[in-house]
Amino acid sequence: MKKLINIGILGCANIAQRYIIPSLLELPEYFTIIGIASRTREKADHFSNEFKIDTFVDYETLLENENLDAVYIPLPNALHAEWIEKSFNKNLHVLVEKSLATTLHDVKRLNKIALEKNLVLVENFQFRFHKQLSVIKNLIKEGIIGELRSVRSSFGFSPFLDDTNIRYLKELGGGALLDAGAYPIKISQIFLGEDIKVVASNLWFDENKGVDIWGGAFLSQKNGHLFAEIAFGFDNFYQCNLELWGSKGKITANRIFTAPPGVKTEFVLENENGKETISIEPDNHFKNMLLHFHKLIVNNNGMNIEYEQNMHQSRLLQELKEKANDK
Repeated sequence: MKKLINIGILGCANIAQRYIIPSLLELPEYFTIIGIASRTREKADHFSNEFKIDTFVDYETLLENENLDAVYIPLPNALHAEWIEKSFNKNLHVLVEKSLATTLHDVKRLNKIALEKNLVLVENFQFRFHKQLSVIKNLIKEGIIGELRSVRSSFGFSPFLDDTNIRYLKELGGGALLDAGAYPIKISQIFLGEDIKVVASNLWFDENKGVDIWGGAFLSQKNGHLFAEIAFGFDNFYQCNLELWGSKGKITANRIFTAPPGVKTEFVLENENGKETISIEPDNHFKNMLLHFHKLIVNNNGMNIEYEQNMHQSRLLQELKEKANDK
């Protein structure tokens, strides 16, 4: 029998409803959902009826539950730091949606608390755990496209229909960078290493909304010659891609970040042998990510790797903003 982790959920976000809660319910040997907290009774009742789980009408009451081991936080970006810290004060492990916090200062502070309390702090980039990415990484390691030369990645989509969407609200940590831009920044580190820097960047702001709507950046290794070109946005033709260009070939994936559970993925390999489409069987990267979170808690090691990733990710977000503001 695996050790059961009692987990609570702070917030009735769409990602919790569509993916995280269903995935938790499919892992009964690993997790028990203590409940979900919402600040509105209507949302709480909706989730209770759909998933048959207990609900709490405020976040504090859920955190007071003595049976909790961990929490999942899918709140707006600007609320992450506050509720991560409050969870740490209750000695709870934390899985939080990206971006972990809106400032590098907060990320440093929260990582320090997690280290001191020996608590897990994972920023949820679930694509890290999809079989598609593992296969691509292995092909790169095997030299199937020769030596890697550059990384290109884009993640963007059309405008949201609701002007009050939290991604458009400055006070809630909205903007394309912390939402969509975080993904290509993350994947750049996976292939170039974490010792990279932002050399140049651009952010376009909507003056009425007060948040960035689209942008991009050029990143390079500090002690190497490899680089990445990234682009992202909320006012774009849909893109969710990765291109790895090598000395002898190229790999292109067009569903690298958001492959739903139950859906096959494909990527294209081009080299001297021709062009080949490689299919990957359906994989649930949400369940894989949750199993990783469980393993970190139960084994009580590996947390430092997550702390370091949290720090580098936030540092690069800050560098991108600073470079864009220097213009």
